[in-house]
Order: sequence, then C-alpha cells, then structure tokens
Amino acid sequence: MKAQRVARELALLSMSQLSSNLEKLSAQQLSDLVLAAVRTLTNEVHDILETAAAELKRSNDRLLGSEIQATTVQSSRTMVYEAVELTQTAINRVAMAMELPEFLQLTNQKEVKAYTLETLTLVNAHREEIDAILQEAMINWQLNRIARIDRDILRIAVAEMRYLGLQERIAINEAVELAKRYSGEDGYRFVNGVLRRVTEQFHEKVPQE
Repeated sequence: MKAQRVARELALLSMSQLSSNLEKLSAQQLSDLVLAAVRTLTNEVHDILETAAAELKRSNDRLLGSEIQATTVQSSRTMVYEAVELTQTAINRVAMAMELPEFLQLTNQKEVKAYTLETLTLVNAHREEIDAILQEAMINWQLNRIARIDRDILRIAVAEMRYLGLQERIAINEAVELAKRYSGEDGYRFVNGVLRRVTEQFHEKVPQE
C-alpha cells in the first residue's frame, strides 16, 4: 500500500473524532487523534475475527441442522445455502482482518504520519473555504445534511487538490475508493459526482490569458 493512501485513510478515521466546531487544534491534539484512530483499527481486528468466528459457528449449526432437523429436501438445501453464505462472509472478514496488520505497521512510518497530520491540519485550518467549495458544487443538497463520512471524504479530497497539489484525477479516485470502503452503498457515486463538479468549478475560475 502506498504511504499516502494509508495516511489518507488514517486522516479520515481521525476526522471522525473531531468536533464540528472550527477551533484550531494544536499539533499535539492532532497527533492524539491519529493515535486514537490507530487504536480503533487495532480493536477492529479483534471485532472482525470475533464476528467471523460467530458466523462460522452459525454456519456449522446450519449444516448440522440440514442433516438432523430438515424435514424436506428443500429445507435441507436452504440450510446448506445459508451455511455456505455464512462461511463466505466469514472468509471475507478474515481476509479484511489480515490486511489491517500491514496497515497498522505502515501507520508508524514517518512519511505516513507526516502526511496524515498535514492533511488534518489543512482541513481544520481551511474548513470554511473547503466547505464553501463543496457547497457550491452540490446540487439540491446541503453539506451539513449529508452523512458525516461522505463529508469528511470530500473535505480531504478538496484539501489535497487545493493545498497539497494532488492531481484531480488521483484525488477523485482515492476519494471514491474511501467511499467504497466506508460509506453507504451509493456513497461512492455521490462523492464522485460532487468532486467532478468541484474540478469543473476550479477550471472555470482559472483566469483566461
């Protein structure tokens, strides 16, 4: 995983712990937020594995039920299908849990921490301007009415484009990937649409020579 991608995700997890006011945070407070985000991820590994174990147990119960409780072929088949689905879900959870240790290891890199703190600092310092840019790009939506996770993903993307010089295409793609991981079913489409309108506005406001 690229350092910036890890830092971006870490920044997003840290922002979920920020209050909604615009008070300037000290570097130490931002560092504490990042540390809290890392601890949250560590706990998430345990939660994922516990959930996977519970799903495997339910899967085993369904298989046993298909042999001794089912009264018809159809009911037996249904129980087997349920067992297969539970097992597949558990396998997917374990695969996710296996990715997190690598992620946690990368969070200790200086480059990752530096980019995370820089992103958080910029979003916090320029919150009003970033929100104004986003609100202008939103059609029939109010920024304060959308899901917080979508709002934070959008803020990070605008900060990276506006203040960190990240290419627009890359910023949008990375934001979409974050939305696929953390937002609702259609969140990534919403994020993609808003950011594309943001870039269009940027281009419209560039002085013509």
